[in-house]
Amino acid sequence: MTPSPPLEIAIEVAAPEWTAALPDAVAVAERALAAAHAGAGVGRAGPAEVSLVLAGDAMVAELNRAWRGKDGPTNVLSFPQDDGPGGDGPVPPGMPALLGDVVVAFGVTAGEARDQGIPLADHLSHLCVHGMLHLLGFDHEDADEADRMERLETEILGGLGVPDPYGKER
Repeated sequence: MTPSPPLEIAIEVAAPEWTAALPDAVAVAERALAAAHAGAGVGRAGPAEVSLVLAGDAMVAELNRAWRGKDGPTNVLSFPQDDGPGGDGPVPPGMPALLGDVVVAFGVTAGEARDQGIPLADHLSHLCVHGMLHLLGFDHEDADEADRMERLETEILGGLGVPDPYGKER
């Protein structure tokens, strides 16, 4: 198996609730993003960079309104740098491809984890994988795309020891 290209991960903890509730939130997120990048099987051949913001609900609500025209926060937002799998713009020699940004809302994520009876770390892992797959060109706009993306998420998360977030036997 060919090793995946290096992934640079920049993480900003914009909401201290993340590390108060989950002291290893940064490590959990890094592991999930790297696994998604390696497991997706798409993207550029060279090094890549992604940024993650562990945000509060207010920040995500503002972004959701500005970029998607939707009121209120959501659990995760992805902002690809370029269109297509892993972007397709020119990258200067020696520089990583900028995949884009993932933003995860603490309140929504913690509430969903509580309501579903799952560990916050598992749900954060799922949302990081989901967000990274969006940056790599995956989507869930129709049933076939959704099924493909869910199967890939489940496979990647399984490699991290996280149970199937969709609760389906595959």
